Amino acid sequence: MLTLSAVTKRYATGDLALNDIHLSLPRGQVMALIGPSGAGKSTLIRCVNRLVEPSGGSIHLEDTELTGLSSGRLRQARRAMAMIFQEYALVDRLTVMENVLSGRLGYVGFWRSFLRRYPKTDVIEAFRLLERVGLGHALDKRADALSGGQRQRVGIARALLQDPRLLLVDEPTASLDPKTSRQIMRLIRELCAERDLAAIINIHDVSLARQFADRIVGLRGGEIVFDGKPGELNAEILTTIYGEEDWSNEEGEEDADDAMQVTPAPALAMGGGR
Repeated sequence: MLTLSAVTKRYATGDLALNDIHLSLPRGQVMALIGPSGAGKSTLIRCVNRLVEPSGGSIHLEDTELTGLSSGRLRQARRAMAMIFQEYALVDRLTVMENVLSGRLGYVGFWRSFLRRYPKTDVIEAFRLLERVGLGHALDKRADALSGGQRQRVGIARALLQDPRLLLVDEPTASLDPKTSRQIMRLIRELCAERDLAAIINIHDVSLARQFADRIVGLRGGEIVFDGKPGELNAEILTTIYGEEDWSNEEGEEDADDAMQVTPAPALAMGGGR
């Protein structure tokens, strides 16, 4: 579905952020990107939707080569790639519903969005998605009145209203407490399964990556140093990705996370952790 071939990114400063990246992501697979700060994780995600322009190589989404598109055709192609941001990227003065409906901006155009003139089918789907992410009761709340977990749920609903084939997720749990982090990752995983969506998730938390991803790709210095299943991520590989450290407790931490996993229920749907 998504194929990156020899993708490189060198900034004007001369810094090489990505070096000869080759990746293929099939439909329905949830891939976690892990690695130290500055490894190139966010750059890789942003190269896919060309928020950052690659310096070399090619990126294909199904039959479309994204790296060769004009600005007009790129806007159309981005409909198929929804982004979930670390800092949520919500408009604080707008309501939850208005923020979610902005996911249709690529379809309805600026002025219809500005005047809040969305097709009835979009509004119905927005209602349905907000119920699905546990915010059906908060439609008219302003975004700045929400907790961090609630804001991330709004971002997820907005992304899905875009009707994408690929989710690009940048540090979805960075500002959340551990319980809410697991709830958000579980929600993303469940929604990808329900909709047969592929996802690339940039995440620092190795335990969450192991628990919720189908595949883990480790970056270091802009290069792929690991690509495999979560169960293959041992202490030796973690040292390759992050450097020398005592990783002996990592397996125990993962087991503890599994033991603490809670089955989703309406009472937990809100999420916390501002």
